[in-house]
Amino acid sequence: MTWLPRLFYNHIWMQTLNKMTNKRNPSKFKSCLLLIIFLVCIMVILGIIIPRIVTGQAEQTFGEASPELSNFQRLYLSGLLLIQRDALVQPIDPNGLEVEITIEQGEVVPSIIGKLWETGLIHSPGVLRNYLQYTGLDTNLKAGDYLLSPSMSALEIVSAIQVSSSPYITLTILPGWRREEIANTLYSSGLTITPEEFLQATENGPEGYSFSTCLGNHSLEGFLFPASYEVLRESTIEELLPKILMNFEAQITDEIKNGFTAQGLDICQAVILASIIEREAIVDEEMPQIASVFYNRLNSGSVLASDPTVQYALGFNQDLGTWWTNPLTLDDLKVDSPYNTYLYNGLPPGAISNPSLPAIQAVAFPAKTPYYYFRAACDGSGRHSFAETFTEHVANECP
Repeated sequence: MTWLPRLFYNHIWMQTLNKMTNKRNPSKFKSCLLLIIFLVCIMVILGIIIPRIVTGQAEQTFGEASPELSNFQRLYLSGLLLIQRDALVQPIDPNGLEVEITIEQGEVVPSIIGKLWETGLIHSPGVLRNYLQYTGLDTNLKAGDYLLSPSMSALEIVSAIQVSSSPYITLTILPGWRREEIANTLYSSGLTITPEEFLQATENGPEGYSFSTCLGNHSLEGFLFPASYEVLRESTIEELLPKILMNFEAQITDEIKNGFTAQGLDICQAVILASIIEREAIVDEEMPQIASVFYNRLNSGSVLASDPTVQYALGFNQDLGTWWTNPLTLDDLKVDSPYNTYLYNGLPPGAISNPSLPAIQAVAFPAKTPYYYFRAACDGSGRHSFAETFTEHVANECP
């Protein structure tokens, strides 16, 4: 019976040998290779070819995408617009009558889109918002009066409100703006004056104004009176600037001038202090109290220690995208500049912003208080808590 185990052994050995020597199935290998190639092709199509087709088709239909968009944003908005194409290229009513639309100076895009929607000029606010973001045209919508019609497509309406039909525009200078901020709003206001022209023209003070003799070599910062100015669209800087400066002169009455004199300040020094108060105050009613704090510090020989003067000295913050760095760091407070009122006594050499009439009046007619300190109140109202001593000031700190 010994042959049975030997037979079993030989059988197992042959099976093992066959497994070891058996070659891979060629057809199975080819199938796997084809599958891999297929998957790679799908990935290429999905990742490269289709996005190019989508963005290319959108560019043919809606124009070039804004260079500010990322690749993902461009692809996403391109796809959306192609899906929403009819809402952009087809008018609401081919026989619709014209309606008058007014876009105010400084009006935000959502408000403009809302007006177009409420007056029945566009199919969808969301679709138009996507188009404006895709093209970057949301920065080119001009203030003015327009005659628009439901017979116009959304694309035609957007094109129409990039150029105002009115020969006049409204330039608005906000209280507390510095010269650069005014310069940057000229184009969106509809003027043809470039920021560079404006900054060059305001770099030195002209003759013939009440402040000409004390301004010296300093710029017109502080004298560009905040207001809304209606001027011709084609106005030159030589035509615009006198309007702004004459408005300043009209606001400074003899009573205000006498108030400056009573405080021991000339008009230029008064405007410097008013420009600081403008940036410190949120609520106009507090401006006389804030003025009193700064007068108390000046009279005692203390530094003004005003954050806005440091912000002015630092200039444009590229990371935050603002001229007014906030919050300030301890290193910021050490910046060596004559505008840094933490380091240098007295008033800075020039204004740090363009103050409103309430700030100017606060300098002429300050409150009489014992306060030397103030800080933002903790209730979010924009008001301040005032203190006579530093100990009280510390106690006013928000928890």
